[in-house]
Amino acid sequence: MDPVNVADVQTVSLRSTTSDDAEWVGGFFSYGGQDGTRSSVVISFQIPPGKRLGRHIDTQEETQFILAGEGILVRDGGRQPIKAGDVVVLPINEAHDLENTGDVPLHVIGFFSGPWVEQHWTTERWAPGDTAVTGTPNRDWAS
Repeated sequence: MDPVNVADVQTVSLRSTTSDDAEWVGGFFSYGGQDGTRSSVVISFQIPPGKRLGRHIDTQEETQFILAGEGILVRDGGRQPIKAGDVVVLPINEAHDLENTGDVPLHVIGFFSGPWVEQHWTTERWAPGDTAVTGTPNRDWAS
């Protein structure tokens, strides 16, 4: 796969249909079966100031690199401040959320340890279709 600049990642905007404060913009650098990628997923996402990602679990382990901004990582074990330069590893099926407490977008690069991933949202639902599950376009690899 050739290098891809974060500014060139094709993104979509998501706003929760069930919570006014859950909103993010994201897109995949790569996922299994795309441009030679076989065993990982990489995503870029941004949470606007004053918004949060939404509580969810992931079907793959996720390593998050905080590229810009600051906020709070919410896990079952508590709340932890995060800022640009931090790295967090989230095990499979650990519920988590990110809140942007700063005045610039909280920008995260997420690295997943498998060729596909799904996010299962606790209360958030996303248009179109009020879906409770999002993920890579190649989720049929799970079958």
